[in-house]
Amino acid sequence: MRRLDQLLANLGYCSRREARDWVRAGRVTVGGRAVSDFGAKADPAEVRVDGAPLDHPDGLLLLLHKPIGLVCSHDEREGPNVYSLLPERWRRRNPLVTSVGRLDKDTSGLLLLTDQSELVHRLTSPKHKVPKIYQATLDREPPAGLAGLFAAGTLQLDGEKAPCAPAVLRMTAPRTAELTLTEGKYHQVRRMFASQGCTVLTLHRSRFGELQLGDLAPGQWHELPLDYFSADGAVPHR
Repeated sequence: MRRLDQLLANLGYCSRREARDWVRAGRVTVGGRAVSDFGAKADPAEVRVDGAPLDHPDGLLLLLHKPIGLVCSHDEREGPNVYSLLPERWRRRNPLVTSVGRLDKDTSGLLLLTDQSELVHRLTSPKHKVPKIYQATLDREPPAGLAGLFAAGTLQLDGEKAPCAPAVLRMTAPRTAELTLTEGKYHQVRRMFASQGCTVLTLHRSRFGELQLGDLAPGQWHELPLDYFSADGAVPHR
């Protein structure tokens, strides 16, 4: 049960002041009946605005194909962001829709977006070891033994207190690599290759856990059920 004015504001419909005007104007009904008390508490499932059910009152979980050129930050000073791809109402929600981890401006691929902070924490927690697969093209062939180095879990990146967790490297062409990580250090893929003299020219995340992009085009998304991931970890429900 939630206050009507707060509910509408949190779901991005309008400000709390505007919500009070909407209630007074009869635009909001609860259980089929118009209400006049904007402070009344109601079950979101029974609330209608202009006759329509509320937009995702329980929360959002989206799988987005992030295009190159967009950042995952809400700070407009960092440039155009992935949230600009979403409907305006979703961008006004509180809590904010945010990304589960980040892909940098020059990285494309699979990105999860949600307004469920507990889910963000759970999916980014190192203890769950959610595998993430990246496709990288390099400026040169990597040195021999790189797969063994990445798999050993001993690679120490500059500025990091702990070495990288074991990662699986598979070369699909002389300068094309597939790297599977279970953590998400800052610019980790690029820094891992750079530590061995290789520059990543293009980077794309193709998989997050069991999720894949399929035929989803860059800039497009589709919704996932909020209970897609189990409550005790990052394993999806079957």
